[in-house]
Amino acid sequence: MFAQRTRTLKLSLFAILSAFVVELVFGIFSNSLALITDSVHALLDSIVTVVLLLAARFAIKPPDAEHTYGHGKIESLGGLIGGIAIFLIACFFIVEAIIRIQSPPPSTFPTTLVLIAALYTICTDIFRIVLLNRSIKKVGGVTLKADFYHAAMDFGSTMVVIVGIVLVSFGFHDGDFVAALFLGILLVFLSLKLIHRTALDLTDIISPDLVSKVKGITLDTQGVLDASSVLMRRSGDMFFVDITMSLRGNVSFERAHEISDAVERNIKKEITNSEITIHFEPSWKDVPKDSKIYEIASDVPGVMGVHNVSYYASDQMHYVSLHVMVSREMNLEQAHKISEEIEQKIFATIPDINHVTIHLEPHIAIPTTLKSDYKKTDQKILEILKEHGEIKKIGNIVTLYFDDLLKIDIDCSFDKDLTIESVHDLTSQIEQKIRGQFKNSVITIHPEPF
Repeated sequence: MFAQRTRTLKLSLFAILSAFVVELVFGIFSNSLALITDSVHALLDSIVTVVLLLAARFAIKPPDAEHTYGHGKIESLGGLIGGIAIFLIACFFIVEAIIRIQSPPPSTFPTTLVLIAALYTICTDIFRIVLLNRSIKKVGGVTLKADFYHAAMDFGSTMVVIVGIVLVSFGFHDGDFVAALFLGILLVFLSLKLIHRTALDLTDIISPDLVSKVKGITLDTQGVLDASSVLMRRSGDMFFVDITMSLRGNVSFERAHEISDAVERNIKKEITNSEITIHFEPSWKDVPKDSKIYEIASDVPGVMGVHNVSYYASDQMHYVSLHVMVSREMNLEQAHKISEEIEQKIFATIPDINHVTIHLEPHIAIPTTLKSDYKKTDQKILEILKEHGEIKKIGNIVTLYFDDLLKIDIDCSFDKDLTIESVHDLTSQIEQKIRGQFKNSVITIHPEPF
């Protein structure tokens, strides 16, 4: 892509330089101010093309410590310099044309040379316009568009020169100077337009329609609730986009990342040359209160786990209950401070809640490596299980030790017609009996139908 751009700009440069030489030589021999003016314009366009060529090379340099957004602004700076140069030269030729109009017209005016030079320049302008237009469609690029703009300016200015030649050929000897004056005014207008555009580029101006488009794409992405901020800036060919969007508060981090990736993909479909940074924030609007309460409690320092969150209402009163796990080494006072902090945050975040009940539990971390094969322990557990006639079949019993911690996993079968509530009550009783025999034990009973 870069090679295509530079090759196109080089061909454009050679074409406009040849037009400059032809117009300057023929303009001097024919004493045509309009032709000389247009030749200088061609020279300035050559300089601008050189600047664009250099800018194209520097603009693709990767970001560094001093240019974290890259070097794309060099291109805009080059365009600004070129615009100022065109403006100053155009002002000079306006003054020169006015002076010559006030002077006696020349006695002879060899229009044939002027016409040949103008026609040659027209051909080079058409060549550049076609060349640049094809390259823009193929590889794009601000530098190519800028040179295309200059080529179109050249074409228009040369047509003005031809009009002046025609006027002279019909006996209006001031036609050449009038054409030069008109061309100078045109160049002033175009140069000011170029200066204005490139200056705005350097101030990070961006189209509001483009920002609205990006915001619309973001909001249309599934999972996005709102896009509170869309910031954009342009540097060379690249658009840098910073988006702050809202997601449901109970969305997992993994899911939030998937949504962010989807937003980025959707934007890049419309703006391929873009770098996108997305910041997502939680929104609790329309999120179930139990999910919100879970997040509030989980974020409190010292909380090691939250489960059994319930939210219910009765007689216009709203109640919350939840189980919170803290370090088993904490004393009651320390654990109670954590529960108080949870309550305060719940009341502050959800004002319509009237009462919060927190059940504190010790959190026991199960290590990944444990010792096993304790037959005596298994035998004691087996005896406890046999005391319960509701157990139809006793399966595997696994006991694992780690320091003072005993992890017990049991598989057993119950009557398939028992309700799950009855099974839960039975397993709770069994767990309580086993825990009475083995302190610091973590028990998991897996019930199966028989």
